[in-house]
Amino acid sequence: MGSAAIELKGITKRFGSVVANNNVNLSVSHGEILSLLGENGSGKTTLMNMISGIYHPDEGQIFINGREAVITSPRDAYDYKIGMIHQHFKLVDVFSAAENIVLGLNDNRKFNVNEVSQRVAQISEKYGFDIDPRKKIYQMSVSEKQTVEIIKVLYRGADILILDEPTAVLTPQETQKLFAVIRRMRDDGKAIIIITHKLHEVLSVSDRVSVLRRGEYVGTLETAKTNETELTEMMVGKKISLNIARSEPKNTADRLVVNNIRCLSREGVTLLDNVSFTARSGEILGIAGIAGSGQRELLEAIAGLQHIDSGEIIYNNPKTGAADNLRDKTPLQIRDLGVRLSFVPEDRLGMGLVGNMDIVDNMMLRSYRRGKGVFLERREPRELADRIIDQLKVVTPGTSTPVRRLSGGNVQKVLVGREIAAAPTVLMAAYPVRGLDINSSYTIYNLLTEQKESGVAVIFVGEDLDVLIELCDRIMVIGGGKITGIVDARRTTKEEIGLLMTKTDGGQINE
Repeated sequence: MGSAAIELKGITKRFGSVVANNNVNLSVSHGEILSLLGENGSGKTTLMNMISGIYHPDEGQIFINGREAVITSPRDAYDYKIGMIHQHFKLVDVFSAAENIVLGLNDNRKFNVNEVSQRVAQISEKYGFDIDPRKKIYQMSVSEKQTVEIIKVLYRGADILILDEPTAVLTPQETQKLFAVIRRMRDDGKAIIIITHKLHEVLSVSDRVSVLRRGEYVGTLETAKTNETELTEMMVGKKISLNIARSEPKNTADRLVVNNIRCLSREGVTLLDNVSFTARSGEILGIAGIAGSGQRELLEAIAGLQHIDSGEIIYNNPKTGAADNLRDKTPLQIRDLGVRLSFVPEDRLGMGLVGNMDIVDNMMLRSYRRGKGVFLERREPRELADRIIDQLKVVTPGTSTPVRRLSGGNVQKVLVGREIAAAPTVLMAAYPVRGLDINSSYTIYNLLTEQKESGVAVIFVGEDLDVLIELCDRIMVIGGGKITGIVDARRTTKEEIGLLMTKTDGGQINE
């Protein structure tokens, strides 16, 4: 291992009142692979975006090869030989690999495809890449696109490489290939940082591992001297008691029975892999998993928004006693049966609400389709809006305030309240407390518990394991589109869930 290629001292970054990184210290040497481990929202990507010039730290210093560096733009990072491979690729689809690799390189030379292809071939041979420089991006698989991104930064002479969740989109075989390449780059003296949350990958590829939790730096360990349990505890923290009022389930009945559903993306990637479970009325079923493990696709499949390739979703209708297969129904028919989805996305206004419309109009979004022409009935939605504002303590000057003027937390209450107000029989709430302060969060936990007590089957997707353990009756863990386990929330531990979350093969299901 060589000298420190890059060292961070006391790095702090705030976005408004949110502290994304607080006093973080890290170092990576030449000829070393460092894993940066942490749950979603722990500040890993923000930290790396500061090294790659996308953000600028509010406090702290960055040293490159022992000298202080000021990185104010991606161009500066490039001059310091830093290259970041983002999770979402930044490639031009209609260009070839070679054209993408030299795109934006300003060395006043005419583009010569043969020269570029030769140089790409040299890099590929040296590190073991497999790429055709003349192939167009739109013809490539995900792993080929990633290869182009990595060669792009190597072509520009990068010595410090940052890979953000590089295996999120790869098959196990492609992951093995990528790791072999990364090890060769390390042996060539490159300093490599891998942002990840997959423990088995950390243990198999890195030399050291640094852990972040909620923006705070927890510590750095030598990979050879640690194990999954110790890393899980560093990543999720010791259990804390929240005292959420949880009642015992009463009069439970199987409301939704999901049998072996499979969903494929348009590219043929498996999003959900033979998922089976039962959601019961009168209980809260929690869903845990690293972000992007299939939670969203699962809820959208139930709501009729995601195409299902095989399997069935049987809905036992409490009003008629009939068993309906939701797979045969449209999203609107599913909603009319009383199956409601409240999804609080990262971009709250982008998906769920219309920013320029006021709260009443946003309430009506759900019922416009039943409108009788131009003059819509505004009384009911207004009463509903008043009730939500009152019950959920939405801070707003009034129901006619445009939603974009509300704070994120209040927007969220409108999103969740809108679905609850429809008196559903199945309520799916995904990330309903994301970004909320503790009091607002408790309001929503209590609302979900009230729904459960009135006989609704509640499915709750959350990020905070402490909350899942104290709010839910059962917790289902999903990883890589498979169910890796179902546990009793009253008897489980954070460690057990943490290990199920980082497991990639379908595990034992304990009902």
